[in-house]
Amino acid sequence: MFEFQIHATEGAARTGTLTLPHGQVQTPVFMPVGTQATVKTLTPAEVSGLGAHIILGNTYHLYLRPGHELVREMGGLHRFQGWDGPILTDSGGFQVFSLSDINTIEEEGVTFQSHIDGSRHLFTPERVMEIERALGADIIMAFDQCPPGQSSREVATEAYERTLRWLERCRRRFSELPGEDPEGPVQTLFPIVQGGVYQDLRRESARATLSAGDWHGIAIGGLSVGEPKPKMHAMLEAVQPELPPALPRYLMGVGYPDDLLEAIARGVDMFDCVAPTRNGRNGAVWIAGEGQANIKQHRFRADPGPLDPECDCYTCRTYTRAYLRHLFVAGEGLSMRLLSIHNLRFLVRLAETSRERIAAGDFTSWSRAWLDRFHAGKAARASA
Repeated sequence: MFEFQIHATEGAARTGTLTLPHGQVQTPVFMPVGTQATVKTLTPAEVSGLGAHIILGNTYHLYLRPGHELVREMGGLHRFQGWDGPILTDSGGFQVFSLSDINTIEEEGVTFQSHIDGSRHLFTPERVMEIERALGADIIMAFDQCPPGQSSREVATEAYERTLRWLERCRRRFSELPGEDPEGPVQTLFPIVQGGVYQDLRRESARATLSAGDWHGIAIGGLSVGEPKPKMHAMLEAVQPELPPALPRYLMGVGYPDDLLEAIARGVDMFDCVAPTRNGRNGAVWIAGEGQANIKQHRFRADPGPLDPECDCYTCRTYTRAYLRHLFVAGEGLSMRLLSIHNLRFLVRLAETSRERIAAGDFTSWSRAWLDRFHAGKAARASA
């Protein structure tokens, strides 16, 4: 049910197959985010058609609305949202700390105020395991404390140490639940490495996490939360030698094109991010030769070409830049769907090509050339 086979490596980069109860996932992989049991504006068939193997659901949001018990009654998250492939659910830890206007962190857990109606709730490691079991994803995440990107060493140390203590409670409750619910889903639990932007803390967190149990995979959290990108790269380089090659590595909440390639080069296998759909809903798109652009720009007003001449998505095969700009400026909902389709396919395809290049043995040279071109296009547009 939970196997990871590596097919090829080039330096730290690798490509493989992750086998899960609801199907196989080819890695490196980008996972579209279905925060509230939907990848915003798209149907499951459309998401699958983009080449996505696995999607992510959000424990915090689904707990608050519609409620994890309702999802369980509806047959679990797969049936509820009509997606028959693998699903990963996060623990809600990041949202508890980032979305709640008021939260109180104690050893027992986190008391937080709902961003929807102001009601107060308590997330403990045990409670989160129960919620994620009700949701029924293939991979569930341990409850962690995610400190801000610029946290002091003291705060980062406190967060990673508490995350380790909570991990033991998650592991214990996770192991108890199948006995209480023998007809429930088959799941695996991924722990999360914390440590802020301190290399020694990252290494200590990784070592202690690995010694806390036998895992089928491991996540790296607390990055892309405000720290400079070179710091993120340094943390990946620090932790990579500590992680067993046999475990898939999941970098949480990271998914801009350049971040994807930089992290793959440092041994990361799995990614998720809301950026493709969020950017699409706001008119921001990725174009291989131009970096990131906004469809509202005047230069697109009478442009008869495809959004990205190198992209094979439905949007780029069907519509002109001029038409996409018109839709967005006119406030048509179709623009959000079409731009989201492109951005998601852009990242899924980038992961696909990375797999091909790793297998061919030229990932390093290809990715460096791709990044140089992407950044040059971005810089040229910024100075225009």
